[in-house]
Amino acid sequence: MDIGTISLILVLGMIVLLAIGMPLGFASAVLALLVMVLKFEPTILTAPWTIGEGMLTGRPGTGPLYILTQKIFDLMTEYVLISVPLFIFMAALLERSGIAKEMYNSLNFWLSRTRGGIAIVTSLMAVIMAAMSGIIGGEVVLLGLIALPQMLRLGYNQNLAIGTICASGSLGTMIPPSIVLIIYGLITETSIKALFTGAFVPGFMLAMMIIAYIVIRTQLRPEDAPLPEPQPGDPTGSEKLGMFGAFLSLLLAGGATVLFLRALFFTVTGQNIMEVGEDPIALGMPDQLLPIAIAALTGLVLALVVFGKERTMNGWTHGKGLVPPLLVIGVVLGSIYGGITGITEAAGMGAFAVFMIAVFRGEASVGLLWDAMMRTLKSTGTIIWVTIGAATLAGAYTLAGGPNYIANLIVGSEMPTMFVLLTMMLILLFMGAFMDWVGIVLLIIPVFLPIVRKLPIEEIGFIGQLEPQHVSIWFGVLFCMNMQVSFLSPPFGPAAFYLKSVAPPHISLTDIFKGFLPFIGVQLLALSVLLIWPNIVTVLL
Repeated sequence: MDIGTISLILVLGMIVLLAIGMPLGFASAVLALLVMVLKFEPTILTAPWTIGEGMLTGRPGTGPLYILTQKIFDLMTEYVLISVPLFIFMAALLERSGIAKEMYNSLNFWLSRTRGGIAIVTSLMAVIMAAMSGIIGGEVVLLGLIALPQMLRLGYNQNLAIGTICASGSLGTMIPPSIVLIIYGLITETSIKALFTGAFVPGFMLAMMIIAYIVIRTQLRPEDAPLPEPQPGDPTGSEKLGMFGAFLSLLLAGGATVLFLRALFFTVTGQNIMEVGEDPIALGMPDQLLPIAIAALTGLVLALVVFGKERTMNGWTHGKGLVPPLLVIGVVLGSIYGGITGITEAAGMGAFAVFMIAVFRGEASVGLLWDAMMRTLKSTGTIIWVTIGAATLAGAYTLAGGPNYIANLIVGSEMPTMFVLLTMMLILLFMGAFMDWVGIVLLIIPVFLPIVRKLPIEEIGFIGQLEPQHVSIWFGVLFCMNMQVSFLSPPFGPAAFYLKSVAPPHISLTDIFKGFLPFIGVQLLALSVLLIWPNIVTVLL
């Protein structure tokens, strides 16, 4: 059977199977089997008595089935895949410990007297949590439990509160270490470290756009975010600014001290002696000891002399809730970009760091560990089953010649490059409203990426020009930005259901989706920036 007919049957079959409620992983596996049969041995359907004589069943251990099973085996044994359950485990520990609550209280102290401050705090907290674990669902639930009651109690506009929580809670898709980027890198054989680097600027750009929208909206409509009543003994703006400066000075002194001891260890043990062809250790070379020591002393002088001991102690009291999250971020991302470990080892170190923080805080228990492990098992099991099924379907369709057929169909139509990209974005947005991101990245990306690679590179975007080696990285970040929108898109935007599970009874799903609308506009604006200026992804590469 020709690949065009098979493609039509595949699309219709996926719609029917998902419509009747079959899980995506199993639906993909069933359709993969159907594609293989229709392409390589259709006589199984028309003349089943001939089984054992065709290309699929004639010689077990060879042919298309062997190639397909080998592809699935290779994917499931990828070492970096171990990082997925480790990041999920880390997020589960964060959700069930008091680390997130204390971080929220610290941020809230600094911004409580700012118009829209609670919403801004919620967004900043989401950014920090995204940089810690890269998980989406847990962030929305946690923010819904901590921030939503407080915003509603203070009289915040309900739509603003809902949209802020869900749009900010979905930032784990974009901000490293994003699990979406890890799976994309595995499927497309793109450097995950390069994907993380490329996603930094767009991810934080989206976060700043969300915060900017909150600030502008609350300035134009002050009734959407009433200021809380001042409490007796609250510090004034200048006093709070001085306390925050003292707290930052302490962080500078502490961070620089840790870096100094690290560089000193490398120097004493001789690990930073340069060999031919080796790159220098970042902030770990002998000539960097003096500047790091000066930074540490500067921080101490600022904290104890300039700001004063009392102000510094007050700043530490109100800001110490930020230290554990920043420590975890430093362990995870610092170990990756410092060249100390790979993605998987960094995930393990991050999970261990979160658990040890819980131990020191007296929150660790068998119950905490068991709950986190059960959630990890359930979430990882779902991802793995969808990965197996969708990767099987993608592999079968590739063996049948599907990606080449679609690529030739689109490229041969001589459509403008930007029109092709916009069409892809619309397809991804539509599918994101009905299908989980794991299925999309495994089913659609193997079809779309070869097409993007064949497009004239000089016609991608309007500002600047990508290098050929950066196309896969740019498209991966673009895909993640698209998935940001899908998490909020009705009728099945998962962020809405995560929030509904912890929202007060009077907030309906309709109310939640209504609150999403302006934030979807912000996300689409960020998506447009990536399409217009693709080089924003390569700023740090």
